Amino acid sequence: MPPHPHRPPELAWQVFRGSEAIRRGLLSRHHLRGASWIRLRQDVYADARLDRDHALACRAALLRMPPGAAIAGPSAAYLHGVEHAADFTDDVHVLLPATVRADSQPGVRVHHTPMSSTRSGLLVPAGAAAARTSPPAGTNPYAGTRSPTDTSPPASTRSPVAASSAADRPPGTPGRTRSPNPADSRRAAGPHGPATPPASTAALNPFAGSYPGAEMILAGPPPRTEPAACAWETAVWADPVKAVGIIDGLLRTGSVNRSALASEAARNACRPGGRRAAWVFGLTDGLAQSPPESHLRVRLVLAGLPRPVAQYPVRVPTGLILHPDLAWPEFRVAVEYDGQWHSDADRMHLDRRRLNQLVSAGWLVLHVTGRRLRKEFPALVREIRAALVARGWRP
Repeated sequence: MPPHPHRPPELAWQVFRGSEAIRRGLLSRHHLRGASWIRLRQDVYADARLDRDHALACRAALLRMPPGAAIAGPSAAYLHGVEHAADFTDDVHVLLPATVRADSQPGVRVHHTPMSSTRSGLLVPAGAAAARTSPPAGTNPYAGTRSPTDTSPPASTRSPVAASSAADRPPGTPGRTRSPNPADSRRAAGPHGPATPPASTAALNPFAGSYPGAEMILAGPPPRTEPAACAWETAVWADPVKAVGIIDGLLRTGSVNRSALASEAARNACRPGGRRAAWVFGLTDGLAQSPPESHLRVRLVLAGLPRPVAQYPVRVPTGLILHPDLAWPEFRVAVEYDGQWHSDADRMHLDRRRLNQLVSAGWLVLHVTGRRLRKEFPALVREIRAALVARGWRP
């Protein structure tokens, strides 16, 4: 029989500094090379049962950052529940106070706050929301991780600013646990204590020294910028097409609304990137049902076509109200994005019957597949342009 995995209770389901675990006698260098642990970056290890997702990458990055670091931009959007914003191998975006410097690291993009104290990008306090998925029953991933100097207020007295509206993700594959994600704040307390890890002093001061180098374990979910701030950061730092897809995701999940985006753009109008962020915000709408639909809409606009309306309601002769993915109501032209789910025969049957009703109502319906979006976009633009011109559009 294989030997029983050596996992000290203090390190189970955790991300930790290997050198500190060795110094405290919890592990040896031989143990760290075993299958119980994965090496995430220099001197940073994690329980191998944790999912390899972007939340895990964020936790690993923060363990090598100076005090005051917070997750920002697309990485923060992931932690707010927009799962397509980043994956395990993507760079982690980290925000530091203006006066703090950190060396560059592979896989980590460091940004700094402006010197002005009026910056609007407030931080969601660390520990203010629950883990995405708990370890198996009978374990508490945050047991014994509370600092003896932690003086944060009880959960009942914390500010509601840190609450998140994202729902729990489905459980991961058997035998593995998703990395704690602060987007999930509605998990009820279990028999072994609350699913929410204890708050640290960062709950009172987001730029407090929550992750000093001497700490062994990164306990609890990482601090990250609030949804409106991370939307602004994403608009400035990311490719516009990808940025719109991420911000659409924040809008769709209810993490942020149009009013909050407008306020964020106004507050940061004079900062570098302010005009770019306002332009990107203007391209978002939050109605797309998938990231490719957002990408398609933005790319068509950037290609010079009139802006389509996402999920436009169309009443057909049968009385049903249908919502094509993209529509130009004035010209009765619609575009449907055929994702992977269209390979299901029953779903395709229902979808084609729905689209036939659109055609019977006088609409011209064009189809776009993922392959055409990626590899044949110029031809796709020509087809849609010709359809609009045939229906009366004058470029």
